[in-house]
Amino acid sequence: MQQSRFEQARINQLIGLYSPDDPPRLALDFGDYLSLVWRLDTSAGFPGRERYYRLCAQSLCTALNFKSHPICRMVDQTPAGQIYAQIPNLPYRSSSRFVDAKDRKAALTQLMSLRGDTLRIGTYNEGWDGGWPGGGILDTELRERVFAVLFTALQGQYTNFGRLLLVIDIVIANLIFGIEDSPEVQLSQLISDYGYPDPRDERVRREFNAVGEVRS
Repeated sequence: MQQSRFEQARINQLIGLYSPDDPPRLALDFGDYLSLVWRLDTSAGFPGRERYYRLCAQSLCTALNFKSHPICRMVDQTPAGQIYAQIPNLPYRSSSRFVDAKDRKAALTQLMSLRGDTLRIGTYNEGWDGGWPGGGILDTELRERVFAVLFTALQGQYTNFGRLLLVIDIVIANLIFGIEDSPEVQLSQLISDYGYPDPRDERVRREFNAVGEVRS
């Protein structure tokens, strides 16, 4: 099944940085919220980025009308680096019926783990500091094989594999909120009405990119 341009754009946004230099271009929904939470977790130890991603998540949560739901309070109060793993516990906090909370937690645990793995595969090249892996291999044929896997095979397969994110997000929203179609909001409205950090603001860009002191 061929992927549509919109699907590819959605996947690219979900694995994107959501940074001032790479802001979301499509309307944001619950899937974007989960990706922002993942980015918040990965920014643990970098105070400027933690503040940025937490404010992004808070703004989007309010705009999507989820502010009164336990997921927003949990994200607000949980230290960065520990949030994603806590989401499967939500059925015990938010469900009006606990008869299947254990099974909902089990399903969320697997889905959140799979979502996190899918994001890590889609963003694996963000960790390439100091050049391409294997770029210094002297054996030309072997070096080209490495590059064929990293740049051709994996990226080509991810085009289809990344579609999992679109399906997973629908099921996670259904498990947590009981909804299938998440509301969505444009970035411009998030900025003007909900306090989302404006990527054009020089202060926002400076604080996000500041190296600062890394907390252990």
